[in-house]
Amino acid sequence: MRRTLALPSLELVGLHSHIGSQIFDAAGFEVAAHRIIQFAASVRDALGVTVAELDLGGGFGIAYTSDDDPADISEIAKQLRVIVERECEASALGRIRLGFEPGRAIVGPAGVTLYEVGTIKDVDGIRTYVSIDGGMSDNVRTALYDASYTVVLASRSSDAEPMLARVVGKHCEAGDIVVRDAWLPADLAPGDLLAVAATGAYCRSMASNYNAVLRPPVVAVSDGTSRLLLRRETLDDLLALDQG
Repeated sequence: MRRTLALPSLELVGLHSHIGSQIFDAAGFEVAAHRIIQFAASVRDALGVTVAELDLGGGFGIAYTSDDDPADISEIAKQLRVIVERECEASALGRIRLGFEPGRAIVGPAGVTLYEVGTIKDVDGIRTYVSIDGGMSDNVRTALYDASYTVVLASRSSDAEPMLARVVGKHCEAGDIVVRDAWLPADLAPGDLLAVAATGAYCRSMASNYNAVLRPPVVAVSDGTSRLLLRRETLDDLLALDQG
């Protein structure tokens, strides 16, 4: 901060912190706010500078499964404002402009990934493996973080009994799992479409051409109409850098 203040080309605006992700309440931010405002007070005392802005980062959780119960983001924002105002008053800092980054909370629930079912393999007494036309190239979060998702049959209705299934990808990897444990209709068949919810955050930005698999398109849907945002990749795209 001393170096920033000494450089005429830079303007010290405020302080930023980030404490993690999938946070469902304001309690963790209370500790972060206390520490960063204490730091802001020490900067004021040592350098004579009062920061104008405080960014508490992001990490607000969303519901990937029915077990997740995130708080309403507007309610968390109100709680954060009370926490920050209390800490600023305790440190005699006055009012600070408060910011945070609700990225996943906005775009996560907005995304749904559609897959076509390929091979279905039943392992007696264990589960049924359902392979799809995608996998860890378009959603690596399950392999990386053991992330959980909700998946449903999307192309038709079914009254069949549910079966315990594992939705897996096409990449020939033991970790190529999209949904580890899901209850899907027992009459699931090749060609059916599965929908995996809450894939709007991170999946596309972390997607790759692993094993030369082409990345899928991105389509915006609203009020019964659709619009192509990103087209499906082609083999020409994959070979575009080939100078052979």
